[in-house]
Amino acid sequence: MMNLATGTDNDLYVNQAVVFIEDAIQYRSINHRVDSKSLWLYRWYYSRICQWILSLTITIILALAFIETPSSLTVTSDIRYRLPPWNPPCGLTESIELLCFLVFMIDVSVKSYLIGWEEFRKTKWLMAYILTLIVSLADWVVSLSFSCTESVRIRRILRPFFLLQNSSMMKKTLKSINSTLPEMASVVLLLAVHLSLFTMFAMLLFARTKDGQQDKEWVGYFRNLPDSLTSLLVLLTTANNPDVMLPAYSKNRAYSIFFILFTVLGNLFLMNLLTAIIYNQFRGYLLKSVQSSLFRRRLGIRAAFEVLCPLKETPANAQELYVSAGDLFQVLQKVEMDSRCKQAITRSLKTCSCDRLSAAQFQKLFEELDKDAIKQHPPSPEYQSHFMRKIQLAFGHPYFGYLGNVVALANIVSICVVLVMDADKQPSERDDFFLGAINCFFILYYLLEMLLKILAMGLKRYLSYPSNRFDGLLTGILLILEIATFAVYGFPHPGWRPELMGLLSLWDMVRLLNMLIVFRFLRIIPNMKFMALVVTTLLDLVKNLRAFAGILVVVFYAFAITGIMLFKGAVVPMGNISIVNTTSGNRTLQCGTYEQLEYWPNNFDDFAAAVVTLWDVMVVNNWQVFLEAFSRYSSPWAKTYFVAWWLISSVIWVNLFVALLLENFIHKWDRRCHWEPLSDIEYQRTVELMFRMIKRSGAICIQVKRGSDLPCSTECKSPQESVNLTAEETQYLLSCAYFTC
Repeated sequence: MMNLATGTDNDLYVNQAVVFIEDAIQYRSINHRVDSKSLWLYRWYYSRICQWILSLTITIILALAFIETPSSLTVTSDIRYRLPPWNPPCGLTESIELLCFLVFMIDVSVKSYLIGWEEFRKTKWLMAYILTLIVSLADWVVSLSFSCTESVRIRRILRPFFLLQNSSMMKKTLKSINSTLPEMASVVLLLAVHLSLFTMFAMLLFARTKDGQQDKEWVGYFRNLPDSLTSLLVLLTTANNPDVMLPAYSKNRAYSIFFILFTVLGNLFLMNLLTAIIYNQFRGYLLKSVQSSLFRRRLGIRAAFEVLCPLKETPANAQELYVSAGDLFQVLQKVEMDSRCKQAITRSLKTCSCDRLSAAQFQKLFEELDKDAIKQHPPSPEYQSHFMRKIQLAFGHPYFGYLGNVVALANIVSICVVLVMDADKQPSERDDFFLGAINCFFILYYLLEMLLKILAMGLKRYLSYPSNRFDGLLTGILLILEIATFAVYGFPHPGWRPELMGLLSLWDMVRLLNMLIVFRFLRIIPNMKFMALVVTTLLDLVKNLRAFAGILVVVFYAFAITGIMLFKGAVVPMGNISIVNTTSGNRTLQCGTYEQLEYWPNNFDDFAAAVVTLWDVMVVNNWQVFLEAFSRYSSPWAKTYFVAWWLISSVIWVNLFVALLLENFIHKWDRRCHWEPLSDIEYQRTVELMFRMIKRSGAICIQVKRGSDLPCSTECKSPQESVNLTAEETQYLLSCAYFTC
């Protein structure tokens, strides 16, 4: 075994390898300082406690919107019944904000130092981070100077940036969205042209005439250009269909052709074309993200190999690279990683007969990081009695579990039948004897099933399955409530009617808990191939939805704060005015308006109410009510705000969600129908060659960097001796495939 150099250099190499392996585990870039002090700071910064503090700080500064003026701490957001909220005194939330800003300043300072000045100047996110902090601090000072009475606080709109810059996946998603903006802009332009042409045609077609019947269309929807644009824009989302058509259609059925043609061209063609463009851009997005993460992992492992391995010149003047097993043991002792992976790697290393590891062997050891943990269930008990073994075989068989699912289905059906039969009966007319009897029977069966499974599997093995734990907990709760019900009301008998005591009687609680038995059917999903495919798609979607959900949170937050600044206090209650259905006069009294529908809780008087209002608009059901009401209560330009929100949330984000769902499902469907092993060509290039190759002047240069106090050794190969790299791979290598000397 050959050791590393000596003393300080040896410790530096080991610490570098430790950090690179931890970078690989967390899919981080290796492009950062690697001197001894920087390595200590780097590990401290990415420690669990520091990252937890940073995440908590981001959560706190975002949550301040709920308690700072205007506060959301009221029972209801309905402006007719809402009591004056508690508003914090000036300086309370500002002090919390200042502490958050201090944490962010430390965060950006450490990040900037670790990546170095040269890389810092290229990182636009860090520059924007600093600029955001400067503007926020300046606005914070202005707020205190005005004693917290100013209505516009710019720093509140900038808060979502702190969440955005802390997530690499959100940055990647934004980059993908930015790259597809030209294609989306072309479709949006077509939509605008489509909307404008049909608006002009509608204003000519439904112009004001002497015919009072025809004027209904003009008065209600096409009085002027803004109203006409709004009516057809809402029709594009089908929110006001067929209301917008009925006045003209009631006079002449030929008018329906105009509205049908507009909807078909706009909603069915152009809107779906936009979905297709977004899907085409995001096709392969998830797979590329996974490949990029795996690339970083292999790059980090290779970097650890490079700093650990000495170079031994062979007689043929070739380079033979290897790592001492003892050095790797020393590194593994310092690396913070999952105990299962560390034990598996250590076990593989001990079983290896060689004292030196090549690059391929080194990478193979760390393939354990890519494997999911397989939970080992405790063994079943071994019975000596032949009769007990037969019982164990019978009640440990999967068919016994299927029987339990059938019984649970029968339980659900019986409860539903009884509830349907008693739906129209008065409480005094109901006879709960039948439901009480079958409920007692099913609970006894669940108890017997649980005991028999424990007998067949053993208690430890039974509890090792989450489904069994859920069934056992549910059975125990049902049994306790059933005993309590019998103690209070007695045993079921004809004419048995348990009395309602408090909010829920024990009897109602038993019936509600019985409905939870439906979750027992989740255990059969893996046995149904198509259902399993759908469920796994949904589960993977949840795992990969964090970046998209984060972007939605950012947009929601920014629009909610903007809405508060624009429309706070704009909507006022009408008092005791009676709402009637009219078609003329004061339009606020018309059927289908904000007041008649009693949309009073939907407002922008506080942050929580603003978020709910934006959600209602995003769903686009009756969103024309919000357009009309807020443009009437504040300004006609309020429509611009809601249209912008509709474009970003309903058009762009919802289509992104659809693209992500399609990508997940199609990828899994293709793997199911055409199951083929993944090609190792991409990984082979990455693992064995890419880390050591940087394209320069037609040659591939191998760089081995040993530390901040040591020079870089460089030796170049001709392109014929190397692998051909794509432009994307070359750019990635040029940006992050080597670290600072």
